[in-house]
Amino acid sequence: MAADLGELLVPFMPTIRVPKTGDRVYKSECAFSFDSPESEGGLYVCMNTFLGFGREHVERHYRKTGQSVYMHLKRHVKEKATGAAGGAIPRRRNGKVFLDLELNRDFNGEDYEYEDEAKLVIFPDHFEIPLPNIEELPALVTIACDAVLNAHSAYKKQEPESWEEEIQVSRHARSLRQLDNGVRIPPSGWKCQKCEMRENLWLNLTDGSVLCGKWFFDGSGGNGHALEHYREYNYPLAVKLDTITPDGADVYSFEEEEAVLDPHISEHLSHFGIDMVQMQRRTENGHHTDNNPRPRVSEWEVIQESGMKLKAVYGSGYTGIKNLGNSCYLSTVLQVLFSIPDFQRMYVGNLQRIFDYSPLDPTQDFATQMAKLGHGLLSGQYSKPPMKSELIEQVMKEEHKHLQRGISPRMFKALVSRGHPEFSSNRQQDAHEFFLHLINLVERNSAGSENPSDSFRFLVEERVQCCQSRRVRYTQRVDYCMQLPAPIEAASNREELLTYEAKRKEAEENTRAPPEPVRARIPFTACLQAFTEPENVPDFWSSALQAKSAGVKTSRFASFPEYLAVQIKKFTFGVDWVPKKFDVAIDVPDFLDLSRLRATGLQTGEEELPDLLPPIVLPEDTRAPEIDEGAVMQLAEMGFPLEACRKAVYYTGNMGPEMAFNWIIAHMEEPDFAEPLTLPSMLEPLPSTSDSPMGATPLDNSPPEESVAILTSMGFPRNHSIRALKATNNNLERALDWIFTHPAEEESDALSDMADSQSNDNTFSNLNSHSDSTLSPDRDMSGPRVKDGPGRYELFALISHMGASTMSGHYVCHIKKEGRWVIYNDHKVCLSERPPKDLGYIYFYRRLSSS
Repeated sequence: MAADLGELLVPFMPTIRVPKTGDRVYKSECAFSFDSPESEGGLYVCMNTFLGFGREHVERHYRKTGQSVYMHLKRHVKEKATGAAGGAIPRRRNGKVFLDLELNRDFNGEDYEYEDEAKLVIFPDHFEIPLPNIEELPALVTIACDAVLNAHSAYKKQEPESWEEEIQVSRHARSLRQLDNGVRIPPSGWKCQKCEMRENLWLNLTDGSVLCGKWFFDGSGGNGHALEHYREYNYPLAVKLDTITPDGADVYSFEEEEAVLDPHISEHLSHFGIDMVQMQRRTENGHHTDNNPRPRVSEWEVIQESGMKLKAVYGSGYTGIKNLGNSCYLSTVLQVLFSIPDFQRMYVGNLQRIFDYSPLDPTQDFATQMAKLGHGLLSGQYSKPPMKSELIEQVMKEEHKHLQRGISPRMFKALVSRGHPEFSSNRQQDAHEFFLHLINLVERNSAGSENPSDSFRFLVEERVQCCQSRRVRYTQRVDYCMQLPAPIEAASNREELLTYEAKRKEAEENTRAPPEPVRARIPFTACLQAFTEPENVPDFWSSALQAKSAGVKTSRFASFPEYLAVQIKKFTFGVDWVPKKFDVAIDVPDFLDLSRLRATGLQTGEEELPDLLPPIVLPEDTRAPEIDEGAVMQLAEMGFPLEACRKAVYYTGNMGPEMAFNWIIAHMEEPDFAEPLTLPSMLEPLPSTSDSPMGATPLDNSPPEESVAILTSMGFPRNHSIRALKATNNNLERALDWIFTHPAEEESDALSDMADSQSNDNTFSNLNSHSDSTLSPDRDMSGPRVKDGPGRYELFALISHMGASTMSGHYVCHIKKEGRWVIYNDHKVCLSERPPKDLGYIYFYRRLSSS
């Protein structure tokens, strides 16, 4: 028999692999469905790719790849037998055959036991070889099977790759000198003290200076003022401002020239008014920990409809999503999106086509994982009502178990959060930010096909007026979410709030228990009124006056989307950097008419601001840029012309000889390859992109030659690089992203795809922070696709948040389906008795038909 098995496996031996370090073994979940070893058909793990497939999908993988050998895993879960005395009868378990396999059910481990079964299956004849079978199998096959059976599950072990170096503690951390200069850093509104850059900002931990970093390959931009500051004053440590969380921050040592750890970061930041200890207290364990938790308790009860006997619902569209640990922000957004026909049609309607044309590794394909998740939610396959016998058993045992199990989004979360510093963590996140992140991913992955995010996309018209000359400028930009302020001053119970605040202060001064908290009740009309009010434009430069002046901006809808997302701006940061949430209730209407907010464009009697740019302000230090001469000499020793080496090092941002060498290889054939380095930006004025009050990119704007050179050094065509920079307001990070999502042959569709999602403080939530004056709803061929129509809407979903801030708490969503409201609370799906429409965080409206 041993010889027979050996001969049977000989033709397939070259395809059987032993998992190596870094290989992920997907033995707990199918790549195309939510089947697992506990499913009726078990799970098949390919012995070459280590991907897992359910019974109905394994044949597809065999036909596509020709891989014939799979390991079939089956877990049998049984309830323990009960003895006469009521205790469980001890029963010998089958040894763990495949280790580190997580249970897919919320079992009480003391009440259940399981037996694991494994065997090799050879396709297409389905020849089965039970495991373990050490004596009869070839040695290589035995080793491979043992490695697969004992491998960690694909998502259990999240360790850095072997090539990543461990970050070391800085030698300056313990003895860092901090100047007592009274500097306090606000929680927002930062800009570089030398060039007014507002991104890639670093706080020097010695004197509190806020300065910009350099441009790096990852796209973060700056003019290197933080490094210049170190060279001038020798203050060694700086922390990146937008990375500060209760868990730590990104710290860089200029003297050690690398990212470092600072064990005393909390103490160092508190010197400048940033209280990480207080931030941690507010967010530990996902709950608010103030001395007075009552408003949060009430909020939790109301939003989750606690105390009500909610009826569970099952079937298509009523499948819950398991909470992976602070993943409810993801679950609620997905539940809402897959209740929209455009997303259902794109991913579930095209399921077979997406699966058939999926890449060899479907776990890394966005469309495949969206289709898998959409099918899991809408098929009803994972939301079946309990058997009558199960209900009778519960009654007999006088116990109640929630029989809804839901689906696990682990594979999907790993894919969409990859490379994102926040979403890839296990911390709670902002559902609004994840909504924009997911819409952005849909945009990127919908090139050349139906784009369901079209239903959310709309155009915003921004009108800026110079207060002195009264002239105006109109620009348009793309957006996906309307942000409404919550003006506390407009609360209908204002007197009650003032009385409460006075009592609270008095109790605080006299160390007495605080009074019963009062929730502000704000009319929705007041939120809309605050939205329409003009806002000041910081650092406005008037082209009519040729000088800085006061300017105001108003925003209106240039088009209305088919589905409108409305975020209530409930969250802010206190002066102590502690995130705070406004405890407000807003009477959000079921029907909404925004027709009066339709943009009108340039009006009769209005005079436009001249299309002029402010004068170029040269930096005080106009010396030639510093170039790493060591890297230059290394390249010159290879035989390349000295001037070419200098240009290579300069245009790659002093990022080392390897990057410079790649630049040389890409530019060797250019006629001016060995010509001396010339910098047009220092010899002749270039148009500035920061002077336009809206950040709009004028049509005649030429990107900085340095930026063009950096992109071309990466191998991108010069014309395509210039187009990318113009389309992204000369932002290198977004330009790189634009290039990858806009192949050169598809430039005619350039403006239809969006760049990276970002949250900002505008009244709209902007995926494209640049404002493009060329966008127009009348230019369908060159502008973004919008589904314009009447501005009348009906509420169909809301996402609610419970907790003190977006860094903690819990999310649930309510969706109106078949004329009734349904609450989705992780894996539990029930009919809603009292949807908390006044406590929502994000509201979703669908456009009413014109009839």
